[in-house]
Amino acid sequence: MNLPVRMRRLRTSDSMRRLVSGVSVSVDNLVKPLFVCPGKNIKKPIKSMFDCFHFS
Repeated sequence: MNLPVRMRRLRTSDSMRRLVSGVSVSVDNLVKPLFVCPGKNIKKPIKSMFDCFHFS
């Protein structure tokens, strides 16, 4: 059975992890969704998402 190779040497220190990391997410990268529904002048809150609404 061939197991995948894990390059642990690249994760030994914080500076090496930052150097080889492929993804970094910050608040500047996030987008607030906009939900549009049919109708006119509708602003219906989405209960499961704070401060998000369905707009028409």
